[in-house]
Amino acid sequence: MAVKRDYYEVLGVARGASDEDIKKAFRKLAFQYHPDRNKEADAEAKFKEINEAYSVLCDGNKRAAYDRFGHAGAAGGPFGGGAGGFEDFAGFGGLGEIFETFFGGMGGQGRQSPRRGTDLNYRVAVTLEEASTGIEKEINIQRIEACEVCKGTGAKEGSSPTKCPECGGQGKVYQVQRSVFGRFTNVVTCTRCRGEGQVISDPCPKCKGIGRERNSRTISVKIPPGIDNGNQIRISGAGNLGDRGGGAGDLYVTVAVMPHKLFRRDGDNIIYELPLNFTQAALGTELDVPTLFGPAKLKVPSGTQTGKVIRLKGKGMPLLNRPSAQGDEWVEIRVVTPEKLTRRQKQLLEELGVTLGTPAATVDEAEK
Repeated sequence: MAVKRDYYEVLGVARGASDEDIKKAFRKLAFQYHPDRNKEADAEAKFKEINEAYSVLCDGNKRAAYDRFGHAGAAGGPFGGGAGGFEDFAGFGGLGEIFETFFGGMGGQGRQSPRRGTDLNYRVAVTLEEASTGIEKEINIQRIEACEVCKGTGAKEGSSPTKCPECGGQGKVYQVQRSVFGRFTNVVTCTRCRGEGQVISDPCPKCKGIGRERNSRTISVKIPPGIDNGNQIRISGAGNLGDRGGGAGDLYVTVAVMPHKLFRRDGDNIIYELPLNFTQAALGTELDVPTLFGPAKLKVPSGTQTGKVIRLKGKGMPLLNRPSAQGDEWVEIRVVTPEKLTRRQKQLLEELGVTLGTPAATVDEAEK
């Protein structure tokens, strides 16, 4: 006949252990050695031994008798001296409660938690002038909102959802199953309310009980000065409505700055290409050049060559989020050679060419 081990030794606690320490030790060992989880050959025997030890030590009177008389003092208990099965763990109501203690249940979920709505994306085009000054644009979007008739409840006007009679509003139900190892409790999502915890007996005729609908909305978007191509503007809460009271998503507006016929953008600066004829470049000139903010005077010094860059300070793009600061406009000079000349123009240029001489080295000079 096998000799029984000390109950305190079975649970791995000291003789002076508190009730809470004993309970914690039992939970850990019962979960570890339950035959449904542990496939070792001696798992079932260990599980029975653990159950027997706890059934005695969790009861104050039985524990006092055991401390005084040993195993003889515990005989005649509800487990027949330790041969008990798995029907209900003492003080825990079955394995299902152990699983729920550690993992929140066996496969089931309670009432569904709120879920945030999805974000929306929209693309808006602006001109370079609009990007430089800032502008307010109206855009039209399609988004999911609460039903205008039932205000999102899903119930017909004048009625309201009621607590699910199947799960009592918990969104989950307990299913008890029996096996050769005893009784097990599974926690599963309620099929009647699909985990919502409430049912709609008289659904809204517009949304059919869903509580949400897709609507078209016009939204005003403020585009700040200095916005650049590809920048995004976030409008909080302007996206799709969430589920079960969850907040709405956001709206992200991506800005596309259209190409300009005169200007090129380089960060916060603007580049303008100015064509000049030979006389203007040679003698110098003063003329009006276009900017984003109207014409501006530009002085071109004499002897200007193609590729020279002249700066117009503060005539570029405003800095994003710093509209008081401005970039610059850079004017690139391009000296234009005429393709067609009148007879008089040719005569004048030939006379000029004789007086100017040849700037490049001649073949004779190169050979010296």
